[in-house]
Amino acid sequence: MKPRPVSNPPNPWDTTAVEYLEEIPPTKLEVHEDHSREVLGRNDSPDVGFSWSVNPYRGCLHACAYCYARPYHEYLGFGAGTDFETKLVVKPRAAELLREAFERKSWKGETVAFSGITDCYQPLEASLRLTRACLEVCAEYRNPVGIITKGPLIERDLDVLQTLAAHTRLTVCITLPFHDAHVAHAMEPSVASPRRRLLTLERLARAGIDVGVAVSPIIPGLNDEDMVRVLTAAREAGATRAFSTLLRLPGPVQAVFEQRLREKLPLRAERVLHRIRETRGGELNDSRFQVRMRGEGLYAETIHRLFSTTARRLGLKTSMPLEETDAGPSPFRRPMKAGTQLSFF
Repeated sequence: MKPRPVSNPPNPWDTTAVEYLEEIPPTKLEVHEDHSREVLGRNDSPDVGFSWSVNPYRGCLHACAYCYARPYHEYLGFGAGTDFETKLVVKPRAAELLREAFERKSWKGETVAFSGITDCYQPLEASLRLTRACLEVCAEYRNPVGIITKGPLIERDLDVLQTLAAHTRLTVCITLPFHDAHVAHAMEPSVASPRRRLLTLERLARAGIDVGVAVSPIIPGLNDEDMVRVLTAAREAGATRAFSTLLRLPGPVQAVFEQRLREKLPLRAERVLHRIRETRGGELNDSRFQVRMRGEGLYAETIHRLFSTTARRLGLKTSMPLEETDAGPSPFRRPMKAGTQLSFF
């Protein structure tokens, strides 16, 4: 990613603020270690289809302008703008902590999502291999796994994914909101092109992995027109299901998104912002559960109807990507330790 000047919306949790009186310095990559004692995060939102997630990384080099996870970076003392893209936090003991969690008697083998906040296959994973190490633990314990990613790097771990698919439940969703490569690059500057992500989807499907496509987020007035082409291309590549969510702009994400939109796509900016307001009761965001990921109004309903109709025509299932509907008992089991005697009963 080409360095850009430091730019962060004001952090409400900071007691001080930085203002540059001369030239704003360029961003630079910083990697910080998080030595938390837990790695499993509990989700209580009714809007997503999973209860547990593992986030080996905080912040994301993909630098997507619309990322709803940006506000979480402010809790760490960083900014939600360029800090989110360059001041990354990693959990070096993630796999060890996951193993400890699986050994607790309270753990029942529920699906673990990778990841609930930032992409588990962002570029830093190529060298740190934290996600791979966690997936190896899941394979050892046969714990169900769901993965959502934009990163073709997932192809590196096909061996682990195939082991998981053979012994437990595994679902993978490739996020692909755009078909137009130019628009994709404007909004997701450090993500692989739409064509490259479709190739990843195809390779996973050919390897026997249950794979779907996440046409998410839908940005009214910008990529809703891509939806049919994305779903069609994903189905041809081997996707069996699809889901979508409407753009969310919580807190500082609104400022980051609008700045990027006006900078990279100035001729479309006003139309896009107008369309977003049409789906949010005149505002740019609505944080209410059940509404925040879907929107309201005629334009929002038209988007959802087109998505559902197209998915149905293509034979794609449309449940949330990691929902455990009719899944049956978990295949989870703790591996036998050396020296343990088998029971006759």
